[in-house]
Amino acid sequence: MTTPHVPVRLYDDEGELLMGTEQFPDRVSLLPIEPAHAAGHAPGATPRARILWGQDLLRDLLDGRYRTVVCGVNDTDNAHGVIAKLVELITTSQWSPRSVTSYAKMFQESVAVHAAHDREPYVLKYDLDSLLILGLLRPKGRDYFTLEDLSRGFGTVSKMLADRRERLPVAAVSFLNARANRLLGPNGREPSFESVLRTMYHAGFRGDVYPPPSAWRYGTVGVFPSYPFPESLETMRAGGH
Repeated sequence: MTTPHVPVRLYDDEGELLMGTEQFPDRVSLLPIEPAHAAGHAPGATPRARILWGQDLLRDLLDGRYRTVVCGVNDTDNAHGVIAKLVELITTSQWSPRSVTSYAKMFQESVAVHAAHDREPYVLKYDLDSLLILGLLRPKGRDYFTLEDLSRGFGTVSKMLADRRERLPVAAVSFLNARANRLLGPNGREPSFESVLRTMYHAGFRGDVYPPPSAWRYGTVGVFPSYPFPESLETMRAGGH
């Protein structure tokens, strides 16, 4: 006999009625992806980058869920960046927003003298004892990152994480809607979240990525919990079903 499908109750009492999505303008519509084993593959056969919809990056870092985080850093002012909040909130850190910037500036000046022809961006390590920050150093003379910068930077990050299990698990910011270190595409506008994920993934990154808060304003657009996205998306883009 076939067991009848019984809907799962999400909340106690009248919770489902009270939590109707039409009451919440800031939300996402999370779509399921086909399990790897359902497609005839072993569960671990396809490496992926997880997308942490609904989670607070700072809270997760402070709770010790990650050993490493990747974000941006510059040599002028980091007071409004993620890295400043982390060094202020982690009690074992001996860094401050000012010393973070001073170190980046000192490194940038040293590079200009001794390795002016090296490829940017560089990746700086900030050891906060309970957390390692890998900061992509924004190229000198620019107030923004490009996708090419992310490609090179995450290529270096991936090498720094390879065979270093003590640095895992790792999370990364999306670099979108950043206050201190903007990300711009070739047209002078921010690239899509998909473009950022593709760039990180092709550079070898397989950690967790946290979407920007503004992405919560697209509840009518379906999103996926990991990258690469399902092949069905490409099929639909090509006009298929």
